[in-house]
This record gives sequence, C-alpha cells and structure tokens, in this order.
Amino acid sequence: MTIQAVVFDIGNVLIEWKPERYYDATIGEDRRRAMFAEVDLHGMNDVVDRGGPFKETIYDWATKYPDWEAEIRMWHDQWLELATPAIPHSVKLMRALRNKGIPTFILSNIGIRTWDIACQAYPFLTEFDHAYVSGHMKTAKPDATIYEMVEQHSALPGSGLLFADDRQDNLDTAAARGWNTHLFEHPQGWAARLVSEGLLTQEEAA
Repeated sequence: MTIQAVVFDIGNVLIEWKPERYYDATIGEDRRRAMFAEVDLHGMNDVVDRGGPFKETIYDWATKYPDWEAEIRMWHDQWLELATPAIPHSVKLMRALRNKGIPTFILSNIGIRTWDIACQAYPFLTEFDHAYVSGHMKTAKPDATIYEMVEQHSALPGSGLLFADDRQDNLDTAAARGWNTHLFEHPQGWAARLVSEGLLTQEEAA
C-alpha cells in the first residue's frame, strides 16, 4: 500500500534526548552512573509519559532517595537541558513532506506538561498535522494500544504509515501491526529512506 502519512518520534529523532549526557556534565560520570544504578529514572519518566503530573512525580520520586534528591529534581527543574538541541535536518524533512502535501504526525512518549514546554521551546513541533502525545493518551510506546489509537484517529491502516523511532522495541510493535518502520540513527539515513520510498527527491531531502 502507498504510504499516506509519515510519523516522527520526538526524542532523538527531532530533538536530542540525552539525560545521561546532561548529568555527566553537571555531576560527573561516576556519580551519574551510581545514581542511575540506584534510581530507576527512566521508570520515573515513564510515569510522566503516561500522564502522571510532571513536578509532583519527579519531586515525590526525589524524596524516596534523599542522597540524590537534588539531582533527581533536576529532571524537572532543568528539563529543557535534558531535551536539547533540535535536530535541524529532521525538521527540514518534515517541512519538505508537508510542502508536498504529505501528512506528518508525531507519535511520542512525552508528558502533558513536558509537551507544552517542548512546544514553547521548539515551535516546529506545532507544525505537524497531528501530535499523538502519550501523556494525553494515557498509554505509551511500545504498548500496542497507542498504535491502534493512531490508526483509529487517523483512519489510516498501519500499511499506510511510515514511522521513524530511535528504539527498536517501539518499532517492533508497530511493525507487528503492519506499519512501515525506520530505525532512526541519524537524519541522513532517514532522508535516504524517504527518498527510497518516493516521498522526497534527493534535492528535497538534502
């Protein structure tokens, strides 16, 4: 089936999401490794991504680990420094697709408040035809439910969607539903995939 819409993840596709890099720079790699070994920070973030309140979730988590309380609170207080910078070539590809009348969607594990913060900092996020935000949907990748919700809302079958994500587990669930998938490692590879699918020309994808 012809691809009818292109779906972008946010983290490490449109915006770099490197919490470990932020903590390495602020508290040092050794302390960061110790903290991440003791505290399930990505599990904490998953609560936010599934609709949990941003500040309350992070601060409550921080109180459980007094030795790391200040550092855990940074996940909330300095969130934009964890989610930076934008990936300009990916943004250009989205705009090139839209200029050709090809619908573009976001499908991202991101919280309600963090989505608002991201849109303010990165206005290009509001240019997509639709954003499927896990916090609002109360489910997250790689749960099959979130992909089904995209299909139902867009009225498109998985075979009509091309989805770029940086995590293979997220892609595996999508592929099981018939979605076309692309493991995002760098924007040049994503550009080449869009060209190979006939969605963009080499010039448009450059």
